This record gives sequence, C-alpha cells and structure tokens, in this order.
Amino acid sequence: MVVTAKHKDKDGKDVESKQERHYHPQATNCRDNKMKYGAQWKVANIRDTSIQPMKPKKETIEFDLPEGIRAADVTVDLFYELGNPDQKVPIHTVSQKVLLDR
Repeated sequence: MVVTAKHKDKDGKDVESKQERHYHPQATNCRDNKMKYGAQWKVANIRDTSIQPMKPKKETIEFDLPEGIRAADVTVDLFYELGNPDQKVPIHTVSQKVLLDR
C-alpha cells in the first residue's frame, strides 16, 4: 500500500510525502528471529500481517505538515505484488482532500 499526501507550501510549490506499507505473512527458519522472505527459507510463520479478504483493517498514517498548512490531498493506492517489487498490480485507489480545520 502506498499513501501519498500532497500540499502546497507557502511559496505555492507542490510538496509530496509518501509512505509505503507491506502486508504479508512473516516467517522464520526457526533458528533465529530474523524475518525470511524467500519461500525456500520459510519453515514457520511467526506473524501474519497480511490483509484478509472481507475483513476491514484500520490503519493510522501520520504526515508532518509545515506550520500554517491546513489541507492536503491524500491518495491511497493498494497494490498486489507478484513476488518482485517491480511487478505490482493495482487493486484499488482512493483520493480525498483532508482538511485539518473543524
């Protein structure tokens, strides 16, 4: 998942901030606590951080905005990664203007 926040600075220039999160089962080889990614090394799951179908998942993502900026355009892109970070299939995109004023 890639979350992007765009806003204009005091000079009117576009500023973009990005955060990326990966959701997948985490596994180890049972000899140490280091996470392993290759299927040939995985022998035991230690934690499942994957997104489950038909179950909502709530996330909190924070961006630091400069003083005086009260709005940002936020886009959330959800991708399915096919084993290589360069092979991403887009699943869903949501864009919304977020206002900090109540």
